[in-house]
Amino acid sequence: MALPNGYQNYQKNKILTASPAQLTLMLYDGAIKFCNLAISGIEEGNIEKAHNNIKKVERIIEEFRATLNFKYEVANDFENVYKYIYDRLIEANIKKDKEILEEVLEHLRTMRSTWEEVMKRARS
Repeated sequence: MALPNGYQNYQKNKILTASPAQLTLMLYDGAIKFCNLAISGIEEGNIEKAHNNIKKVERIIEEFRATLNFKYEVANDFENVYKYIYDRLIEANIKKDKEILEEVLEHLRTMRSTWEEVMKRARS
């Protein structure tokens, strides 16, 4: 019988107990992580690693798009940004283009920082 993995349990509980705002931050963190892994895959010449991690970022962007609430005007702006990032990810995957991924990474970092600032202001 295998012993439960403490780290996996911690991660699962962290997700299950997170607020929607914290989950969004975690998704940004994941997108940044997977984008970095895709870049390293391209640098290593590991096309499968690059592809798999770009697809993970795409799925996160799809999740962001699916959860937009269009009763707020700003959702249209986010939709446009997410669509642009998604299209750039597809292009990066086709071309295995590191520069495109670095551009996407910069957008993701900016959005994550903005989201983190929103969370801080909401708490005060």
